[in-house]
Amino acid sequence: MFFPTSEGKIIDTPDDLMAQKKIEFELGAKYKIEERYETIGGCAANVACGLAKLGTDVSCYSHIGYDEISNWIISELEKNKVGVGLITKETNCVSDLSAIIVDKNSADRVIFSNQKANAKLEVQPEKLEGTEWVFIGDLHGQWQEKLDVIVAAAQEKNIRIAYNPRQANIHDDPNKIIQVISFTEVLFLNKDEAIELVSTLDHNPPAEDLEKEEFLLSELFQLGSKIVVITDGLRGAWVYNGEQILHTPGIKVLAVDSTGAGDAFCSGFLASYLKEKTLEECLQWGIANSSNEVQYYGSIEGLLDENSILEKIKDIKLEPQVLNKQPLVTKDTIQ
Repeated sequence: MFFPTSEGKIIDTPDDLMAQKKIEFELGAKYKIEERYETIGGCAANVACGLAKLGTDVSCYSHIGYDEISNWIISELEKNKVGVGLITKETNCVSDLSAIIVDKNSADRVIFSNQKANAKLEVQPEKLEGTEWVFIGDLHGQWQEKLDVIVAAAQEKNIRIAYNPRQANIHDDPNKIIQVISFTEVLFLNKDEAIELVSTLDHNPPAEDLEKEEFLLSELFQLGSKIVVITDGLRGAWVYNGEQILHTPGIKVLAVDSTGAGDAFCSGFLASYLKEKTLEECLQWGIANSSNEVQYYGSIEGLLDENSILEKIKDIKLEPQVLNKQPLVTKDTIQ
């Protein structure tokens, strides 16, 4: 549920690398919201809908409550041509819900989420039989154990992994995130997530280096992923394959809500990657998808189909940069 408002006061906190902007409301006050918006969401649903829109045969593997909302969730996924055969329900439990405060002046947001149902998700390896790719997003509950199951199944069944670890997981157990990255083909992180993860590495990189995308990409690539992608809002996105960095700035649009922009980028980039397009095209697809999505409240309505993306990418320019190769740390050297 989205609540757009212009009543919050934005506070700059540049010295806090993990949270450089904050929003403030008066404690005890009441604020009138002219319009609210409701849509399905969550990383798995968002990316699945984006992939389906771009022609990928995709199912959402998630766990929801046993209530009226759960029926609506399944109906919305089906409407977006996402397979629901892997969706399971938890009895005596409500479906997960997020209340999202959107700052109308910046289109940025703060999310308050309740994840009781999805925390009880059980990943069953046999259900992944025949799967070519698994995209891992926002896991809850005993998430480390779920990662272990997914990675083991991927190794056994030759499943390729795309991974977007979330900041809460990075904060809880960065070593587990690093371990899984070593089995990952495509790694997605926003800049805040990249900074937090790289800052946990043993050699304690200096703070000034943590602000440099080139440094972050190089450090993350050494963890073992074949492709590393970092996004940073309007500043755009960077991709690194061990030889070349490519960057494209974001597209300036009249944004109303940044929620799901990263997921839209992931689905655009990954759909292009699955079609075996160049990294340049993957980056363009991701930027095109995310820039359109932010013009709508929620994470689904603004997702593009392939024809629309092909039209948008004509004006997206890329900036190549060669980076010195670094020795690769493989999964065999990570404990």
